[in-house]
Amino acid sequence: MNTLFANATLLDGDGPRPGHVLVEAGRIHTVSDTPITTATARVIDLRGATLMPGLIDAHVHVIATIVNVAQNAMLPDGLVAHRAARIMQGMLLRGFTTVRDLGGATLGLRLAWEEGLFEGPRLVLCGKALSQTGGHSDLRGRTDTRDPEWYAPRLGALGRVVDGVDAVRRACREEIKAGADYIKLMANGGVASPTDPIAFLGFSRDELLAAVEEAESAQTYVAAHLYTDAAIRRAVECGVRSLEHCNLITPDTARLAAARGAIACPTLVTYQALREEGASLGLPPESVAKIDDVRLAGLNSLSIMRDAGLTMAFGTDLLGDMHRRQSEEFLIRREVLDAQEVIRSTTCHAAKLLCMEGQIGAITPGAHADLIIPDADPLRDMATLTREIRFIMQGGRVVKDALAA
Repeated sequence: MNTLFANATLLDGDGPRPGHVLVEAGRIHTVSDTPITTATARVIDLRGATLMPGLIDAHVHVIATIVNVAQNAMLPDGLVAHRAARIMQGMLLRGFTTVRDLGGATLGLRLAWEEGLFEGPRLVLCGKALSQTGGHSDLRGRTDTRDPEWYAPRLGALGRVVDGVDAVRRACREEIKAGADYIKLMANGGVASPTDPIAFLGFSRDELLAAVEEAESAQTYVAAHLYTDAAIRRAVECGVRSLEHCNLITPDTARLAAARGAIACPTLVTYQALREEGASLGLPPESVAKIDDVRLAGLNSLSIMRDAGLTMAFGTDLLGDMHRRQSEEFLIRREVLDAQEVIRSTTCHAAKLLCMEGQIGAITPGAHADLIIPDADPLRDMATLTREIRFIMQGGRVVKDALAA
């Protein structure tokens, strides 16, 4: 059914404005500041209420069904798949109509969603994240001598281990062949992995350059897990486009990243959630001990990147039961950024990062008809995005309609 949203306050990266929106065949057909006449569409008179594009979370792990990612990798594939479907359904009901998975989601999950086997966001994926031995996707403890290839094919494994330029090239080609939209590298130490302190650098420069070249050959880009300033600068110099986390970035590196056209994707809510719930949900002690190394610098990193003019997309990076806290990222960012910039992070900035400008994250003709109606104006009350979303449309199909409630 076609739908006409009349008398709305449109809110996307361009800011608020009055308007009328006609949806036809799953796309936004017409956007007008004057009334639209139609005899074939359902008319929803919003009477000035806010109409937004579907939200975009540019850093998720839909197959991370428990907090202990090493244990998650050992779960049966069928169990992980069903849990992932439930996690994605929760994301959609929070208003996220598109997400970018940063390690583990497969073409099979996306095909199942496309066939309508479960409700969830549109899924942009990298396949398995790539890590060196002992890096952030090597989930073996210090005394675990199993071949890392044992983990690699399992759906619950977020990544795979590769060492050397040739192995990196082959892994990039394999992931792209298997349906990856971009390449993900673990280029720094991390919290959830057992043997790599935060300061550890992941991969050599030659390995980073090889991945960037393979991505460019496939007309796509590299995203990298990064915390420390040294790791971020090195990645930017090697051509990495998507800078994940960036908690310990300095102003000089932020300005370099902005000049090179990189985009950052901070994920602050996950550190707060891990600090408050990680241990009780099974995060190993060696990981709990590393949380504050990055958590305490999070808000300052937002200020640094904003002042440097570095574009920031919206991301959360939550695990297991903590996925329910996804929308809290809006409130954390609002402590530092103005409300319109927070909205840009989950609309136009995220769409640009996903190479989907004009397709998602905007109320513009030709875009997917992914639209939500919150219960208040987020520019005045950002917390509205953490409450129930009253109306959710994805690709022109109504997923939820509580407008009459």
